Order: sequence, then structure tokens, then C-alpha cells
Amino acid sequence: MKVNAFQAFTALAVCMGLLNSCDEKKGSSVFRTASTPITTLQPTTIDVPQSYVADVQAIQFVEVKPKVEGFVEQILVDEGQKVSKGQPLFRLSSEEYAEQVKEAQANFKQAEAGYQMAEYESERIKRMVEKNIIAKIRLDQANTEKEVARMKVEQAKAQLQRAQTNYSYTTVTSPFEGYVDRIPYKVGSLVTPASLLTTVSDVSEVFAYYRVNESEYLKYKRAQIQGEQQPEMNDIELLLSDGSVYRYKGKVETVEGDFERGTGSIAFRVRFPNPEGLLKHGVTGKIRMLTRMDNVYLVPQKSTFEIQDFTYVYVVDGKGVAKVRSFQPLERYHQFYVTQDFEPGTTIVYEGIQSIKDGSSVEPDTVDFRQILKEAYSQTDTTLIK
Repeated sequence: MKVNAFQAFTALAVCMGLLNSCDEKKGSSVFRTASTPITTLQPTTIDVPQSYVADVQAIQFVEVKPKVEGFVEQILVDEGQKVSKGQPLFRLSSEEYAEQVKEAQANFKQAEAGYQMAEYESERIKRMVEKNIIAKIRLDQANTEKEVARMKVEQAKAQLQRAQTNYSYTTVTSPFEGYVDRIPYKVGSLVTPASLLTTVSDVSEVFAYYRVNESEYLKYKRAQIQGEQQPEMNDIELLLSDGSVYRYKGKVETVEGDFERGTGSIAFRVRFPNPEGLLKHGVTGKIRMLTRMDNVYLVPQKSTFEIQDFTYVYVVDGKGVAKVRSFQPLERYHQFYVTQDFEPGTTIVYEGIQSIKDGSSVEPDTVDFRQILKEAYSQTDTTLIK
């Protein structure tokens, strides 16, 4: 089919128009620069929460074991019961020990009678010696017999006290006020001094132990030696296993004497009051303390990228040129990195770093850093800035 000249001209004009339109659109995407959100960093002071796994223990935790062998005749308390100091917990069979007391009492009385006789004999011989009726050597012999009798009295007295003590041990009492734990032995069980009858724990206060590395220990110790105030050590929180925060604050009392060889860590001991008895020996939780950091910079995590072990941002200069810069994060704090590697007034690319290259010119769209903090604050239940 033949195409006339008019039709050919019309088709060419349409094609040219389409090409021009495409060039115009392409040109707009190449030469028109979209605005880039930037923000200016300023130094600030924050309280960074740090958490450590805690081992919670009663201030007193004692295994209750019998001091003598016997059968359990009575269990006078129940598991979980609160007991007072000296309160009877168990009674063991006591007939044998009662007989030993009677025998020891008889031996003691017999020894006392023998001593009285020896004392009387010594006095009698003394008078006879004074009258020169018998020789003095006989008095020496009588005094020796008297001393032997006296030592037998002391021996019998000790045996009586031992028997009475053993008899008293058949009633097992609480060493202090606290709570009774599980009772594995029942009435009729034969127990020995190696048998664990129960444990008693005093939880009027509790100790929470948490471990820190050597660097954290040295920081704490140097501040202590220099007399610096460390208020965070007296305002420590305990996070319970259900995620709640224990209502009472604790304070650091002491540090263990040695580092653990396997982990290179050392334990701090925190004391918490426990007036309601909510905490028990062995509960799980975490220590949380606030560490104040002065003159630090908060860098939004969305403004950063990582290559291998290094963290980077794009820093924008006064001419609007973005340059790659690395920095060292000290902590992660909500949606921010904490660092000290910047100067006041440093401007960085806040969003859109995926479309930026080193040396790119950007059309800045400034975002107030206070607005960034406000948005971050609305997503958390804690105050970001102090």
C-alpha cells in the first residue's frame, strides 16, 4: 500500500513531538534536585539506662539440719510459713537422749559425793599431821586423791552438759526470723546431721548481685578514689520478670574481691528494702541504672549506615555538599546513637541517605532537631533529655 506525502509528514511530526516530550521529562528528572532533609546536632546531657542480669538473694539464707540423729516425730510449721527467731520447727525422737541425761546426772551426783568424801578425808589427815600422829606424806597423798575427785566432778559435769545439749537438739528451732522453704522429710523419717530438713530465709531486705566488666569497674573505682559523686549508685532500679519496676530503689554497698576468671567480670552488691516481702530468695530480674553522659551528641539511627565495623553519616557543609564521615557510637539510646565525635553545629543528612553519594550537592530542607526528639519521645515512656 502506498503512503502519500501528507500522511508521511503528519506521522513524522507526531514522532518528533513525542521525542521532544520525552526529552523534556527526562531533562526535568536530571536537572531538578529534590530537597534533602538535614538537621543540626547540638551537645546535650542524657541519662542512659543500663541493664544487667541480677542474682537476687535473701540477706540471710540458712540450711536447717539436725545436730543429732533421730526420727522426725513432729513437724511444727508449714512450707512458706513466716517464723520468728527460736521458734520450734521440728521435734525428733528424744527418749534415748533423755536417758543419757539421766545417766549423766547420776554420774555427776556420784562424782560430787566422791569429791566431798575426798575433801573430808583430806581435812581429817591434815589435823592428824598437825598433831604428829601420821607422817606428812600421807597428807600429800590425800590432797592428790582430793584433786582427782575434783577432776572427776568436772568430767561428769561436762558429760551432763553434753547430754543436755544433745537432748535440746531434738527440738530444731529457727535461727532467725524468716520464711520456711520446702520440707522434704515427713513424720517418721530417720534423719542425720547431714539431712536437710528445710531452709529459712530472711527477706526483710534482699541483695542483688550483678556483674560488670573490668573497664566499668575501673571507672567506678577511680571515681570513688577521687571522691567524685556517683548518685546513680544510690538510685538503682530492679526490673522484675514480669517487666514491672520494683517500687523501692537500691544502692550499691560493696564489690566482690576478685574477678571471675572465665568471664573477666566482677560482681557488685546492691541492697533493696523488701518490707512487703514481695521478693523471695532466688527471684530473677535485672538491675537498671541511669548513667549520666554530658556533652554528647544524639545521631538518629536512620541517618547512619554501616560498612563492616564502621558507622557513617553524611555531613553537609556550608555550600550544601555532603561528605561521608565516620564516628564511634558509645551507646544505643532509643532511636539514636550516642557519640562524642562531633562539634557543635555539625549538620548531617537526616533522611534519604540512600540517594546521596559522597560529594553530592543537596538542596537542604532543615528539620529542627528538637522536633526529631519530640517525635522520638512520643514513641517511648521515658524522658530523653535531662
